[in-house]
Amino acid sequence: MTAAESGGSVVRRILLGSQLRRLRETRGITREAAGYSIRASESKISRMELGRVSFKARDIEDLLTLYGVADEGERAALLGLAREANVAGWWHSFGDVLPGWFQTYIGLEGAASLIRIYEVQFVHGLLQTEAYAHAVVTRGQPEAPCAEVERRVALRLERQKVLVSERAPRFHAILDEAALRRPYGDRSVMQGQLRHLIEISEQPNITLQVMPFSFGGHAGESGAFTMLSFPESDLSDVVFLEQLTSALYLDKREEVAQYERVMGRLQQDSPGSEESRDVLRGLLQLI
Repeated sequence: MTAAESGGSVVRRILLGSQLRRLRETRGITREAAGYSIRASESKISRMELGRVSFKARDIEDLLTLYGVADEGERAALLGLAREANVAGWWHSFGDVLPGWFQTYIGLEGAASLIRIYEVQFVHGLLQTEAYAHAVVTRGQPEAPCAEVERRVALRLERQKVLVSERAPRFHAILDEAALRRPYGDRSVMQGQLRHLIEISEQPNITLQVMPFSFGGHAGESGAFTMLSFPESDLSDVVFLEQLTSALYLDKREEVAQYERVMGRLQQDSPGSEESRDVLRGLLQLI
C-alpha cells in the first residue's frame, strides 16, 4: 500500500465525519442525542465528526437512520466510505514509537497534493538524510535505547517515500538559515545534509527556499508550521502545529487564511530556488 493510498483512509475518515456532522446539524439533532442512539457518549460523536476515530458499520447505519437518510444509494456510498476509512495505514506498524496524535498527521501528509512548510529548528523530516535524522532523534531522545532510535529513524525515512511516489505531492519548503547552521551530528553529517538539500531541491515537485539571516525580521515570527492541501475539493486546507506532547490541526477558514498570508510573505521575501542553492553551497564551504 502506497503512502497516498493509506493516507487516503485518513482523508476519507475526515470526509465521512464532516458529512455525518452536516446531516446531524441539518436535522437539528444534538451530539448527545446522536450518541444515545448508538450507545455512545457525546464526545464519541464529536471524535467521529472530526475524523479522529474509526467507524463501526452498525453505528453508521444507526446514525443514518436517525438522520433520516433512507435512500439506499446514499446509505451504501457512506457505508463504503466508512469501510475505506478504516483501512490501516502503513505507519500503524510503527505504533511503538509513534504517538497517536502524530498518526493523523502522517495520514494527511501522505494524502496531500501540496505540502508547504516553514522550519526554523532543524531540517524538515521529509528532507533529512539518515545520518542527520539519527542525530536529531538522538538529541531529542537522549535516554532512548538504540533499537528505539533506529525505529524512529526508519519511520522518518519511510515517510520520505511520499516525495518520490507515483502521486508525489508538490512540496514547498522554506528553511530558516538557523535550521541550517545549527549542527546536528559531526561535520560530515552536516556536509552530507547540505549536499542532499542541494540535490533534492532539483526535483521538479520540490521547491526549496532559504530565509537568510541577512533579511532580518520576517513573517515567520510565530515559529514552524506546515500547510497541507488536498485534491478533494470538499476537504479544506489544514495547518499543522507540532507541540512537545501533542499537536494542533487548524482548518477554520479564517485561521488558515492567516497562515496562508504568512506563507506567501515568506515565499516572496526568501531568495528563489537557485539563489537558495547558492546559500546552501556557501554554508557547505563554511563547514
